[in-house]
Amino acid sequence: MGFEQMIQFMRQVQGKVNTGLMTSLQTQSNPQHVAFVKQLQKELSVKDSLTKPLNELKVVVFDFETTGFHPEQGDEILSIGAVKVKEGKVLLDESFYSLVRYDQKLTDEIKMLTGLQEEELQQAPMLSNVLVQFFKYMQSDILVAHHATHERKFIQHASWREFRSRFQHRIVDTSFLIRLAEPHLNLIQLEECCEHCGIEVKDRHHALSDAKMTAKLWNIYVEKVQKLGLRTLEEVYSHLPLIDRPQ
Repeated sequence: MGFEQMIQFMRQVQGKVNTGLMTSLQTQSNPQHVAFVKQLQKELSVKDSLTKPLNELKVVVFDFETTGFHPEQGDEILSIGAVKVKEGKVLLDESFYSLVRYDQKLTDEIKMLTGLQEEELQQAPMLSNVLVQFFKYMQSDILVAHHATHERKFIQHASWREFRSRFQHRIVDTSFLIRLAEPHLNLIQLEECCEHCGIEVKDRHHALSDAKMTAKLWNIYVEKVQKLGLRTLEEVYSHLPLIDRPQ
């Protein structure tokens, strides 16, 4: 490598380092947000949730709309919807919904699937602010999602990226209850499960609408598994195949 090439190479490297440093500084989270999230994780009581009767649990049923399936490859959360369930009642007047800032171009597939538009996402709050509001909303309640692997991956990735905090909340998957209550069925998609249970499918792939449908599904299958003699999460997990049991 010649001298001029070496100088050019060093300038390129320096530029990349400076760009990376500036990006890191720009994306650094509010210290108060970081402190709040870390304190919330410390206060969680996982043990109590395992032994409390299912129909007495306070849960937050939630859903994410995202740009794809792989947060580690750059896919992002576009919206968060959630609704609370307390003692078998879906508290529709205590719901949560927010869009999340996204400044890139959406694919036509995502636009058609979710109904979201680039203009509204460009004016939405930043992810760190939305997550803090969502965490304040859910507090220490158990989280519930349908096929929760998707939501779990995104919220764990986002919590670490935005706050350098590991996400400790318990997330219960409604598909576990469905598998235990009706093992002969091969229901996968949320709309399939809702149609099977007589739940109206409305505004599919809108985060809040999906959360509301999942909440109704949760109540139905809590009742079904309790009739099988499974009263707590601990008993539900003990009856799941080893491969499905939460770690």
